[in-house]
Amino acid sequence: MEITEVRIKLMEDPSDRLCAFCSITLDDCFVVRDLKIIQGAKGAFVAMPSRKLSDRCPKCHSKNQIRASFCNQCGVKLHPERAYKDDAGRSKLYADIAHPINSSCRDMIQKRVIAAFDEELIQAKQTGYICSYDDYEEERFAKLNDPESVVPIVNDEKEISSLTPQKTLPQESTPAVSSGTTMNLETEDGRLLRVDSQSRHEANAPGKREEPGEKQCQKTASVSDNFGDGII
Repeated sequence: MEITEVRIKLMEDPSDRLCAFCSITLDDCFVVRDLKIIQGAKGAFVAMPSRKLSDRCPKCHSKNQIRASFCNQCGVKLHPERAYKDDAGRSKLYADIAHPINSSCRDMIQKRVIAAFDEELIQAKQTGYICSYDDYEEERFAKLNDPESVVPIVNDEKEISSLTPQKTLPQESTPAVSSGTTMNLETEDGRLLRVDSQSRHEANAPGKREEPGEKQCQKTASVSDNFGDGII
């Protein structure tokens, strides 16, 4: 048996222990995908494609991953130490989907894949580099049935305000009262009083003595400030 092709997909984060995914072609007729190149304590090594182990809930019989603390279906609490242990006492959480059955085959795959990984690192630094690993566009974004339902993820408040449609609310006109403006006010007994805004502010000043009738004018004037009520 001969490995005729190796394709590498490098990871974007160089500090991650998972360095790359790869696929190998055996004798130009059989492909094994999703092998992992992991950086270990003694250097990079190749991990075979695997799946997460699961067991069934004793209450509802639904499947859950070994690491799950609660059942995904009924919510019952599961025992945390229910995984099988190997000879070294480590929990067995994954099972290989495809793997070599002897050390010579494993060493051959290891050397061939690591050599291709080192070459891929050199090629990735060159201009116009294109990854040859076929991931069937798994990294692309799916199309939505309703594109307008997409909510953009932004962190800047200015960007949020620019993306949010602004609704213009009708503004109610309020009478602007400036210094020196006179207003005609109607008292409770039907009389019309001409009040100067400047004199009204002076009447509210500390130490100013109120004359008879001014208190009633001020009360009516304060009511008239709300959207023009009381103004003739």
